[in-house]
Amino acid sequence: MSLKDQLMSDLKTAMKEKDSIRKATITMVRAAILQNEKDNKTELSDEDVLGVISKQVKQRKDSLSEFEKAQRDDLVDQARKELEILMDYLPKQLTEEEVRKIVSDTIDEVGATSVKDMGKVMSAVMPKVKGKADGALINKCVKEILNA
Repeated sequence: MSLKDQLMSDLKTAMKEKDSIRKATITMVRAAILQNEKDNKTELSDEDVLGVISKQVKQRKDSLSEFEKAQRDDLVDQARKELEILMDYLPKQLTEEEVRKIVSDTIDEVGATSVKDMGKVMSAVMPKVKGKADGALINKCVKEILNA
């Protein structure tokens, strides 16, 4: 079953169970996928759908930190629930140690020696960990390893 089919099936289930947060979250993701397909005039593959979901996760994480700063507990709870729902669709996330190993191997592959080569390293690492790790974590690991 493709990821889009899975989303549709889960949407139907959420509607039957009257789970309003899950329904709203899945509807938002499906809308983002549809918009992406219309903009690019192509059918998205499962990998592309994962990219859209990853983007939604990043938006929720950013919103979560803003809501916490503003002490909006109601919105914090909702953002956390949405984040949990979205994370169900992403592959198992890599640990920081696993990311460091991938980054270290990639630095050796591309022959990076300083922080100036960060763009080269990031562009080589991102396809390897697509949907499996947060970009901020990867960025942090690359900086730390290149500065060491």
